[in-house]
Amino acid sequence: MEAEREAVNFGKSLIVPSVQELAKQPLDKIPPRYSQQHFWEPHILSAAMSYLSVPVIDLQRLNTEDSMDSELHKLHSAYTDWGFFQVVHHGVSASLLDKFRTEIENFFKLPYEEKQKLWQQPDNHEGFGQLFVVSKEQKLDWSDMFYITTLPLKLRKTELFEKLPQELRDTLEVYCTEVKKLAIVILGHMARALNMDSEEMRDLFSDGVQSMRMNYYPPCPQPDMAIGFTPHSDADALTILFQLNETEGLQIQKDGKWIPVKPIPNAFIVNIGDIMEIVSNGVYKSIEHRATVNSSKDRLSVATFYSSNLDSELGPAHSILGPQNPPIFRRVPIENYFKNFFARKLNGKSYLDFMRIENGEEESN
Repeated sequence: MEAEREAVNFGKSLIVPSVQELAKQPLDKIPPRYSQQHFWEPHILSAAMSYLSVPVIDLQRLNTEDSMDSELHKLHSAYTDWGFFQVVHHGVSASLLDKFRTEIENFFKLPYEEKQKLWQQPDNHEGFGQLFVVSKEQKLDWSDMFYITTLPLKLRKTELFEKLPQELRDTLEVYCTEVKKLAIVILGHMARALNMDSEEMRDLFSDGVQSMRMNYYPPCPQPDMAIGFTPHSDADALTILFQLNETEGLQIQKDGKWIPVKPIPNAFIVNIGDIMEIVSNGVYKSIEHRATVNSSKDRLSVATFYSSNLDSELGPAHSILGPQNPPIFRRVPIENYFKNFFARKLNGKSYLDFMRIENGEEESN
């Protein structure tokens, strides 16, 4: 049974050219397959709302008795009103972040011939490339990414992990452990804010699936016609984003408008994913977000996705349900949930809508 578990692939994506290599050419225009001007219709972008900023949560205050209640209220409001926040004093050392930043920058500077050894394979979405490419006619994002499952160890693609540069591999081991600790702490506070049984939260996430997507967004000759990453909500429970440089690009959708996020140096940007919207039975909302590009600067980031245990069943938490709060989402094995997610073209929150219980439908299927 263990061997079968190790062989699991959540999905695959068609192999596409490297945008980083494409951007090295003297381009005046982007190739037609990267043109996605429909994302830039004036009515969905509002400069007037750019003064808004996502909440900032101080983890030290959450762990201090005198300030715990007020900061927990602030955290709950961030979950319900925004679905996004930045976390400071998070406990991950600045020296580790600096080292990880350097290793990721060097990783994307590898010669193309070296990267090809790490490229996605036809039967699996892990490696260099893009995700959710399901047809040869599909429009592409202006970015390269490297996607890898990091925890638990039994789910790692060992042959891929061992091809990473040794220094990056060593730093990645430490980083993924530290970020898992942070995710567990945040989930614990989330359980308190939801009045959810803490043991139920631990059972769901103590040995959760963790994966990382390392993103490189090169300068684009026509940034108003391209998109760095298609608008979407994340399928996981929590996403913890480390922005490597000061180039802005992340935007979140709030009240029908796109709001740019200005990253705080060495803070993490945390957002709710679809799994947590399901577990909270809709109290916390996953938020659509996207990545934009510009004509002069590259942007690098690392998104760490934390999800529930692979052997668990996904559905609203039993401890928060009752006659006044019936389930609004179905229950499915988490492995099936991920396989269905990766088999689809990325499209807003369409997969979460698929998980909703329709009128008259039973909770389980």
